[in-house]
Amino acid sequence: MNNYNENIVASFYKFSRWNEFADFRSDLLDVCLKNELVGTILIASEGINGSISGTQDGIANVLKYIRTIDQFSDLKVKYSFAYGKTFRKMKVRLKKEIVSMGKDDVAPDKLTGKLLNPNEWDNLLEQDDVLIIDTRNNYEHSIGAFEGATYPNTTSFREFPDWADNFLEDNKDKKIAMYCTGGIRCEKASSYLLSKGYKNVYQLDGGILKYLEERQEDDSKWNGECFVFDYRVSLEHELNKGNHEMCHACRMPLSETDRKSEFYIKDLSCPYCHDKQNEKSLKRFKERKLQIELQQQRNVIE
Repeated sequence: MNNYNENIVASFYKFSRWNEFADFRSDLLDVCLKNELVGTILIASEGINGSISGTQDGIANVLKYIRTIDQFSDLKVKYSFAYGKTFRKMKVRLKKEIVSMGKDDVAPDKLTGKLLNPNEWDNLLEQDDVLIIDTRNNYEHSIGAFEGATYPNTTSFREFPDWADNFLEDNKDKKIAMYCTGGIRCEKASSYLLSKGYKNVYQLDGGILKYLEERQEDDSKWNGECFVFDYRVSLEHELNKGNHEMCHACRMPLSETDRKSEFYIKDLSCPYCHDKQNEKSLKRFKERKLQIELQQQRNVIE
Protein backbone atom coordinates (compact mmCIF):
# COMPACT_ATOMS: atom_id res chain seq x y z
CA MET A 1 0.00 0.00 0.00
CA ASN A 2 1.31 3.43 -0.89
CA ASN A 3 0.87 5.71 2.11
CA TYR A 4 1.15 8.82 -0.03
CA ASN A 5 -2.16 8.20 -1.77
CA GLU A 6 -5.64 8.83 -0.48
CA ASN A 7 -6.62 6.28 2.14
CA ILE A 8 -9.88 5.48 3.87
CA VAL A 9 -9.92 5.70 7.67
CA ALA A 10 -12.54 3.51 9.37
CA SER A 11 -13.34 4.02 13.06
CA PHE A 12 -15.61 1.72 15.03
CA TYR A 13 -16.45 0.35 18.45
CA LYS A 14 -19.08 -1.73 20.14
CA PHE A 15 -19.61 -2.74 23.74
CA SER A 16 -20.66 -6.39 23.79
CA ARG A 17 -19.67 -9.13 26.22
CA TRP A 18 -17.00 -11.25 24.51
CA ASN A 19 -15.25 -13.64 26.88
CA GLU A 20 -13.37 -15.54 24.15
CA PHE A 21 -11.87 -12.34 22.64
CA ALA A 22 -8.24 -13.49 22.99
CA ASP A 23 -8.89 -16.41 20.62
CA PHE A 24 -9.55 -13.96 17.76
CA ARG A 25 -6.42 -11.80 18.04
CA SER A 26 -4.18 -13.78 15.69
CA ASP A 27 -6.77 -14.18 12.91
CA LEU A 28 -7.82 -10.54 13.17
CA LEU A 29 -4.22 -9.34 12.87
CA ASP A 30 -3.61 -11.70 9.94
CA VAL A 31 -6.56 -10.41 7.94
CA CYS A 32 -5.50 -6.80 8.61
CA LEU A 33 -1.91 -7.49 7.47
CA LYS A 34 -3.02 -9.42 4.38
CA ASN A 35 -5.08 -6.40 3.37
CA GLU A 36 -2.14 -4.05 4.05
CA LEU A 37 -3.92 -1.98 6.68
CA VAL A 38 -2.38 0.18 9.39
CA GLY A 39 -3.96 1.27 12.65
CA THR A 40 -4.94 -0.13 16.03
CA ILE A 41 -7.71 -2.48 17.13
CA LEU A 42 -8.31 -3.08 20.83
CA ILE A 43 -10.23 -6.16 21.93
CA ALA A 44 -11.37 -6.97 25.47
CA SER A 45 -14.10 -8.88 27.22
CA GLU A 46 -16.30 -5.75 27.03
CA GLY A 47 -16.05 -5.37 23.22
CA ILE A 48 -14.00 -3.98 20.34
CA ASN A 49 -12.58 -0.53 19.51
CA GLY A 50 -10.60 0.27 16.39
CA SER A 51 -9.32 2.81 13.92
CA ILE A 52 -7.78 1.40 10.73
CA SER A 53 -6.63 2.86 7.44
CA GLY A 54 -6.08 1.49 3.96
CA THR A 55 -7.77 0.94 0.62
CA GLN A 56 -11.54 0.68 0.24
CA ASP A 57 -11.33 -3.05 -0.55
CA GLY A 58 -8.92 -3.71 2.30
CA ILE A 59 -11.15 -1.98 4.83
CA ALA A 60 -14.20 -3.84 3.51
CA ASN A 61 -12.47 -7.22 3.84
CA VAL A 62 -11.50 -6.60 7.46
CA LEU A 63 -14.95 -5.34 8.43
CA LYS A 64 -16.49 -8.37 6.73
CA TYR A 65 -14.37 -10.62 8.93
CA ILE A 66 -15.23 -8.72 12.12
CA ARG A 67 -18.95 -8.94 11.30
CA THR A 68 -18.72 -12.73 11.10
CA ILE A 69 -18.25 -12.64 14.89
CA ASP A 70 -21.74 -12.91 16.37
CA GLN A 71 -21.36 -10.01 18.81
CA PHE A 72 -20.38 -7.59 16.03
CA SER A 73 -22.60 -8.58 13.12
CA ASP A 74 -24.23 -5.12 13.27
CA LEU A 75 -21.01 -3.15 13.86
CA LYS A 76 -21.38 0.54 12.92
CA VAL A 77 -18.47 2.29 11.21
CA LYS A 78 -17.52 5.93 10.61
CA TYR A 79 -15.46 6.69 7.50
CA SER A 80 -13.18 9.58 6.64
CA PHE A 81 -10.34 10.19 4.19
CA ALA A 82 -6.66 10.95 4.58
CA TYR A 83 -3.79 11.82 2.30
CA GLY A 84 -0.45 10.39 3.36
CA LYS A 85 0.40 8.33 6.40
CA THR A 86 -2.25 7.90 9.10
CA PHE A 87 -0.70 5.28 11.41
CA ARG A 88 2.78 3.79 11.68
CA LYS A 89 1.85 0.09 11.62
CA MET A 90 -0.94 -2.40 12.31
CA LYS A 91 -1.59 -3.52 15.90
CA VAL A 92 -4.26 -5.73 17.47
CA ARG A 93 -4.02 -5.54 21.25
CA LEU A 94 -5.59 -7.54 24.05
CA LYS A 95 -6.83 -5.19 26.77
CA LYS A 96 -8.70 -5.30 30.05
CA GLU A 97 -10.96 -2.52 28.71
CA ILE A 98 -11.45 -1.13 25.20
CA VAL A 99 -11.53 2.32 26.80
CA SER A 100 -9.88 2.49 30.20
CA MET A 101 -12.01 3.77 33.08
CA GLY A 102 -10.89 1.38 35.78
CA LYS A 103 -14.39 0.61 37.06
CA ASP A 104 -15.33 -3.07 36.86
CA ASP A 105 -19.02 -2.52 37.64
CA VAL A 106 -19.75 -0.27 34.61
CA ALA A 107 -21.77 -2.06 31.90
CA PRO A 108 -22.28 0.10 28.78
CA ASP A 109 -23.49 -2.97 26.88
CA LYS A 110 -26.57 -2.91 29.14
CA LEU A 111 -27.06 0.68 30.32
CA THR A 112 -26.18 3.96 28.55
CA GLY A 113 -27.54 7.45 28.09
CA LYS A 114 -30.11 8.32 25.45
CA LEU A 115 -28.52 8.65 22.01
CA LEU A 116 -29.16 11.91 20.17
CA ASN A 117 -28.58 12.66 16.49
CA PRO A 118 -27.08 16.08 15.55
CA ASN A 119 -30.49 17.77 15.25
CA GLU A 120 -31.68 16.44 18.61
CA TRP A 121 -28.31 17.34 20.14
CA ASP A 122 -28.51 20.96 18.97
CA ASN A 123 -32.09 21.26 20.26
CA LEU A 124 -31.01 19.97 23.67
CA LEU A 125 -28.07 22.38 23.83
CA GLU A 126 -30.43 25.31 23.30
CA GLN A 127 -32.27 24.52 26.54
CA ASP A 128 -31.32 26.46 29.66
CA ASP A 129 -31.32 23.61 32.17
CA VAL A 130 -28.67 21.43 30.47
CA LEU A 131 -25.16 20.66 31.71
CA ILE A 132 -22.90 19.96 28.69
CA ILE A 133 -19.93 17.73 29.54
CA ASP A 134 -16.90 17.11 27.34
CA THR A 135 -15.55 13.71 28.46
CA ARG A 136 -12.27 14.10 26.55
CA ASN A 137 -8.89 15.10 27.95
CA ASN A 138 -7.63 18.66 28.30
CA TYR A 139 -5.35 18.64 25.23
CA GLU A 140 -8.30 17.53 23.07
CA HIS A 141 -10.69 20.11 24.50
CA SER A 142 -8.08 22.84 24.03
CA ILE A 143 -8.45 22.94 20.23
CA GLY A 144 -12.23 22.63 19.92
CA ALA A 145 -15.45 22.17 21.88
CA PHE A 146 -19.21 22.70 21.86
CA GLU A 147 -20.47 26.07 23.04
CA GLY A 148 -20.89 26.23 26.82
CA ALA A 149 -19.27 22.86 27.55
CA THR A 150 -17.80 21.94 30.92
CA TYR A 151 -14.75 19.72 30.86
CA PRO A 152 -12.97 17.78 33.63
CA ASN A 153 -9.45 19.03 32.75
CA THR A 154 -8.19 15.46 32.89
CA THR A 155 -5.14 13.92 31.25
CA SER A 156 -6.65 10.41 31.25
CA PHE A 157 -10.19 9.07 30.98
CA ARG A 158 -9.51 7.04 34.13
CA GLU A 159 -9.76 10.32 36.04
CA PHE A 160 -13.36 10.91 34.94
CA PRO A 161 -15.15 8.89 37.68
CA ASP A 162 -13.41 10.80 40.49
CA TRP A 163 -14.16 14.12 38.77
CA ALA A 164 -17.82 13.16 38.36
CA ASP A 165 -18.10 12.04 41.99
CA ASN A 166 -16.60 15.33 43.21
CA PHE A 167 -18.21 17.86 40.89
CA LEU A 168 -21.51 16.41 39.61
CA GLU A 169 -23.03 15.08 42.82
CA ASP A 170 -25.53 17.97 43.08
CA ASN A 171 -26.76 17.55 39.48
CA LYS A 172 -28.41 14.13 39.60
CA ASP A 173 -31.80 15.49 38.49
CA LYS A 174 -30.39 17.86 35.87
CA LYS A 175 -30.23 17.10 32.13
CA ILE A 176 -26.66 16.07 31.33
CA ALA A 177 -25.47 16.06 27.71
CA MET A 178 -22.18 14.21 27.12
CA TYR A 179 -19.92 14.05 24.09
CA CYS A 180 -16.51 12.79 22.97
CA THR A 181 -14.61 12.15 19.73
CA GLY A 182 -16.40 9.09 18.37
CA GLY A 183 -18.90 8.18 21.09
CA ILE A 184 -17.09 5.48 23.04
CA ARG A 185 -15.98 7.49 26.08
CA CYS A 186 -19.29 9.28 26.62
CA GLU A 187 -21.08 5.94 26.23
CA LYS A 188 -19.07 4.51 29.11
CA ALA A 189 -19.25 7.77 31.10
CA SER A 190 -23.03 7.92 30.71
CA SER A 191 -23.29 4.33 31.92
CA TYR A 192 -21.25 5.26 34.98
CA LEU A 193 -23.49 8.23 35.81
CA LEU A 194 -26.68 6.21 35.38
CA SER A 195 -25.28 3.53 37.71
CA LYS A 196 -24.78 6.31 40.29
CA GLY A 197 -28.41 7.43 40.18
CA TYR A 198 -28.36 10.24 37.60
CA LYS A 199 -31.74 10.53 35.93
CA ASN A 200 -31.45 12.41 32.62
CA VAL A 201 -28.27 11.48 30.77
CA TYR A 202 -27.88 12.03 27.02
CA GLN A 203 -25.01 11.42 24.63
CA LEU A 204 -24.15 12.53 21.10
CA ASP A 205 -24.55 9.49 18.85
CA GLY A 206 -21.37 8.96 16.83
CA GLY A 207 -19.58 11.68 18.74
CA ILE A 208 -18.02 14.84 17.36
CA LEU A 209 -16.91 13.07 14.17
CA LYS A 210 -20.46 12.18 13.16
CA TYR A 211 -21.60 15.69 14.04
CA LEU A 212 -18.89 17.33 11.91
CA GLU A 213 -19.68 14.97 9.05
CA GLU A 214 -23.36 15.93 8.98
CA ARG A 215 -23.34 19.56 10.13
CA GLN A 216 -22.39 22.48 7.88
CA GLU A 217 -20.06 24.93 9.57
CA ASP A 218 -22.47 27.87 9.31
CA ASP A 219 -25.17 25.81 11.06
CA SER A 220 -23.04 24.29 13.79
CA LYS A 221 -22.60 24.66 17.54
CA TRP A 222 -19.06 23.31 17.32
CA ASN A 223 -16.14 25.72 17.68
CA GLY A 224 -12.62 24.85 16.52
CA GLU A 225 -11.22 21.52 15.38
CA CYS A 226 -11.52 17.96 16.64
CA PHE A 227 -8.40 16.13 17.83
CA VAL A 228 -7.96 12.63 16.36
CA PHE A 229 -5.49 9.94 17.40
CA ASP A 230 -3.64 9.55 14.11
CA TYR A 231 -1.17 11.50 12.00
CA ARG A 232 -3.86 13.88 10.76
CA VAL A 233 -4.00 15.31 14.33
CA SER A 234 -7.24 17.31 13.84
CA LEU A 235 -10.34 17.40 11.62
CA GLU A 236 -12.76 20.17 10.65
CA HIS A 237 -16.34 20.14 9.37
CA GLU A 238 -16.99 17.59 6.62
CA LEU A 239 -14.06 15.70 8.22
CA ASN A 240 -11.46 17.68 6.31
CA LYS A 241 -7.96 17.71 7.77
CA GLY A 242 -7.47 20.55 10.24
CA ASN A 243 -4.58 22.95 10.75
CA HIS A 244 -3.00 21.41 13.83
CA GLU A 245 0.19 19.39 13.97
CA MET A 246 1.49 17.30 16.84
CA CYS A 247 4.54 17.89 18.97
CA HIS A 248 6.40 14.58 18.81
CA ALA A 249 8.03 15.33 22.15
CA CYS A 250 4.96 15.93 24.37
CA ARG A 251 2.07 14.93 22.01
CA MET A 252 0.29 18.27 22.32
CA PRO A 253 -1.66 19.50 19.26
CA LEU A 254 -0.03 22.67 17.94
CA SER A 255 -1.81 25.53 16.17
CA GLU A 256 -0.19 27.73 13.53
CA THR A 257 0.53 30.28 16.29
CA ASP A 258 2.20 27.61 18.44
CA ARG A 259 4.42 26.63 15.51
CA LYS A 260 5.60 30.22 15.10
CA SER A 261 6.88 30.29 18.68
CA GLU A 262 10.61 30.60 19.32
CA PHE A 263 10.30 27.44 21.42
CA TYR A 264 9.00 25.31 18.54
CA ILE A 265 11.60 23.04 16.96
CA LYS A 266 9.98 20.48 14.70
CA ASP A 267 9.99 16.99 16.26
CA LEU A 268 11.98 18.25 19.27
CA SER A 269 10.08 20.81 21.36
CA CYS A 270 7.17 23.24 21.51
CA PRO A 271 5.85 26.05 23.77
CA TYR A 272 4.27 23.44 26.07
CA CYS A 273 7.34 21.29 26.72
CA HIS A 274 10.50 23.26 25.89
CA ASP A 275 11.27 23.85 29.59
CA LYS A 276 10.38 20.32 30.72
CA GLN A 277 12.99 18.37 28.78
CA ASN A 278 16.36 17.15 29.95
CA GLU A 279 19.48 16.28 27.98
CA LYS A 280 18.53 12.61 27.84
CA SER A 281 15.07 13.24 26.38
CA LEU A 282 16.43 15.72 23.82
CA LYS A 283 18.96 13.15 22.67
CA ARG A 284 16.19 10.57 22.28
CA PHE A 285 13.99 12.97 20.28
CA LYS A 286 16.89 13.94 18.01
CA GLU A 287 17.57 10.27 17.30
CA ARG A 288 13.90 9.68 16.51
CA LYS A 289 13.86 12.74 14.24
CA LEU A 290 16.84 11.33 12.34
CA GLN A 291 15.16 7.93 11.96
CA ILE A 292 11.96 9.57 10.64
CA GLU A 293 13.96 11.55 8.08
CA LEU A 294 15.83 8.42 6.95
CA GLN A 295 12.54 6.50 6.60
CA GLN A 296 11.06 9.32 4.51
CA GLN A 297 14.10 9.30 2.26
CA ARG A 298 13.76 5.51 1.74
CA ASN A 299 10.08 5.92 0.85
CA VAL A 300 10.93 8.53 -1.78
CA ILE A 301 13.63 6.31 -3.30
CA GLU A 302 11.29 3.32 -3.38
